[in-house]
Amino acid sequence: MIYRPILMNAGLLPVATNISTWWNFGSMLMACLGIQISTGFFLAMHYTANINSAFISIIHLTRDVPYGWLMQNLHAIGASMFFICAYIHIARGVYYGSYMYKNTWISGTMLLITLMATAFFGYVLPWGQMSFWAATVITNLLTTVPYLGTALTTWLWGGFAINDPTLTRFFAFHFILPFVVMSLSSLHIMLLHETGSSNPLGVNPNIDKIPFHPYHTYKDLLMLSILILALFIIISFFPNILNDPENFSKANPLVTPQHIKPEWYFLFAYSILRSIPNKLGGALALVMSILILLTLPMTHTSYLQPMTFRPLAQIMFWILITTLIILTWAATKPVEAPFTMISQVASVIYFSFFITNPILGLMENKMMKM
Repeated sequence: MIYRPILMNAGLLPVATNISTWWNFGSMLMACLGIQISTGFFLAMHYTANINSAFISIIHLTRDVPYGWLMQNLHAIGASMFFICAYIHIARGVYYGSYMYKNTWISGTMLLITLMATAFFGYVLPWGQMSFWAATVITNLLTTVPYLGTALTTWLWGGFAINDPTLTRFFAFHFILPFVVMSLSSLHIMLLHETGSSNPLGVNPNIDKIPFHPYHTYKDLLMLSILILALFIIISFFPNILNDPENFSKANPLVTPQHIKPEWYFLFAYSILRSIPNKLGGALALVMSILILLTLPMTHTSYLQPMTFRPLAQIMFWILITTLIILTWAATKPVEAPFTMISQVASVIYFSFFITNPILGLMENKMMKM
């Protein structure tokens, strides 16, 4: 009887009858978080946070530790699956107007920022060539902070260059932040249960609801099965498809890679950073590319919550998705013409979405009154 309230809240929570498969990515994200934390504990047992031993400890883990290669690949490729699910989850929230649940949306945005910070610190830990130089480029952005920039950079590095103290700090952050992610996830779910989920039609969900279990738990299990199947197919047949060849070499501060770039899930923001010649302007644009998501609840002007019946907004949404793909592609290219111009145009279009969205809402409101 003690557990009955928990079961009532979790399994018998009433949800709208018309929510689709796009709403299953929330549970998939929880599964990805579980995979990352469990494999991360295993990897931490064998990792050495030292610039002379970090790269070797990864090699030892994958070659000598039983099933170490599996855990390492699960963790590395699982991070990519995590971000795939996260970006689809956010895109669904934008398309169907889930940001109108303001507290849930804000907690989700904070969760995304924490997740990106966790992934960045983890990317540096193998101490490969690309890891080192990506860390050098990104941490140098702190120097743009007025008055405190140099002090912040020196504190983060633990000295005047990226070295042993830097790697120790990054390992500590990468180990601690997942617990922050867990806390924010719990808060996100609690806020979601207070308001309930949105739905594709944007109608009042209280009109027609069904229990979460078994109707939606079976859909969750199906999508989780597909996720795990895809994860193991990639690990078994294409384990290096998302890895940068430069990162298979130990970090060498004396040799600069021809083209420095972070992991693919940061490339859209990195492309925005590179598109602005001014260092401070690029850093601000990088930060705003994520924080601008917080403006959506305040700039929603349409009578309708989702874009299901908003043709103009739908066009802008798919332009936004195309723009993000172009930004990701442009970041993989050298910093030269025409790729710089493409990044600049795409960056303007990206931020234009958040400016034109309220204008389109007002236009559509007038069209509905005609």
